[in-house]
Amino acid sequence: MSVESRGDASSPALRSFEAPLLLLLALAWLGATAGLRSLSLPDEGRYVGVAWEMLRSGDWLTPTLDGLPFFHKPPLFYWIAAASLRVLGPNEWAARVAPMLGGLTAASALLLFARRWASARTARWALMALLAQPLIFGASQYANLDMLVAGLITAAVLAAADGVLRMEAGLPHATSVRAAWCFAALGVLAKGLIGIVIPGLILAVTLIITRRWSAIRRLLAPSGMVLFTLIGAPWFIAMERLHPGFFDYFFVEQHFRRYAGHGFNNLQPFWFYGVLLGLACLPWWPSVWRAVRTGTGPGTASELIRMLMLTWVTVTVVFFSAPASKLVGYVLPALPPLAFLAAAGLDDRSASNRWPRTVWWAGHAVMLLIGLAVVVAFAVHPRPSGREIAEALRHERHAGEPVWMLERYVYDVPFYARLEAPVHVVLDWADPAVRRRDDWRKEIADAERFASEPARAALTSHRDLQAGLCMQPVSWVIASSDAVTQYPVLKHATKVRDDGRLALWRVESARC
Repeated sequence: MSVESRGDASSPALRSFEAPLLLLLALAWLGATAGLRSLSLPDEGRYVGVAWEMLRSGDWLTPTLDGLPFFHKPPLFYWIAAASLRVLGPNEWAARVAPMLGGLTAASALLLFARRWASARTARWALMALLAQPLIFGASQYANLDMLVAGLITAAVLAAADGVLRMEAGLPHATSVRAAWCFAALGVLAKGLIGIVIPGLILAVTLIITRRWSAIRRLLAPSGMVLFTLIGAPWFIAMERLHPGFFDYFFVEQHFRRYAGHGFNNLQPFWFYGVLLGLACLPWWPSVWRAVRTGTGPGTASELIRMLMLTWVTVTVVFFSAPASKLVGYVLPALPPLAFLAAAGLDDRSASNRWPRTVWWAGHAVMLLIGLAVVVAFAVHPRPSGREIAEALRHERHAGEPVWMLERYVYDVPFYARLEAPVHVVLDWADPAVRRRDDWRKEIADAERFASEPARAALTSHRDLQAGLCMQPVSWVIASSDAVTQYPVLKHATKVRDDGRLALWRVESARC
């Protein structure tokens, strides 16, 4: 891992593998986001639904879910998705622009850093390794926040590392340091405090281990911190002013209590991410091992880069392994440094018994095929969605006719049905069990504390259902296919569509 730019000594036969693989990668990334599959529930439907409400209402400041303030996450994803829906139209491809940008941000930052501080060949191999990685490939086609924040964390860490390396080389470094703070601020706007905590931990641990005390001080440049504050703080301050109690809910409950608590979904053992990375990055490990054990003298730029990448992986895995709740997407920030180490190990010409490059290419071809197979599987056999019901509602319903959902909130229905107002959600909202489980019920019930009286009207009790249906000439009801046994009022309604899981009824007040 020399910091001098090396010539590309790869053989013509080797380069013949690279061009087709790069072309296949480009086609795969473009084709996989072509909108061939419906939004998945709950994540894609939830986050795209919030973006749709932002676009529909014209309120780009307060994210809402069914008209209720939704403060589980900051707004950057919603801003990007709403803007892309406006420009490209309300379709799945536009809905997935934000994670795609996150993946491209991670890949671009890795490519530029490796080209500057390793070699053009290492940069090219690291890029191909990252883009072919099934977790990165899949996350970049999936409309949630994980890939977006992972890309911004990657850019923040590498911009700061570039600044440190420039300091030691006697080159101008202020722009890189300021860029790092800007990316960290965007990371905070993407998913909260991890946007600054993860890069900060990675850099602090690396610089302390390598005894670069002056670099720590210079990274804490006042100009960078001012930029961070100007970009990252205004939205949070505005939310606290508009919705008192926001700070406690967003930072204390959604960050600290969620991190330390056990009352959330997806409980996994401590070793979950270690096993996941071990399997997901299988073709990388021989060359990663070579890069790790082939060190240079302490104090060199190459040694700093090696230590940065190792610390980066370790901090990410340990930090997200500590909570009981674990999701696959949390570990995405660990993949760019592993891709760099894998490429650097493969490009290490000083090592003996070099790993056959044919195995490298075969492994990455398999990784890419796995990613494509998953995308195709979701296209052919999509996860449960409300799309069929929503499209029937869109074609049959007239503007102004109210929509009711019984015992559930189907996140993607407002997006696919192009609803212009919140729906009425019928549930026993006074039941204490509603707030105990980390699901859609708790999300909506939590939002009620920040909502105005008109917004709270969307939360309807069972006793008000029949009266509400009879107030309008025509109403629409979405519920489980067998809901008629629980709600006798549906016996006199017309069932318009039934997909075997959900059904859509047309209710006329004259038949109440």
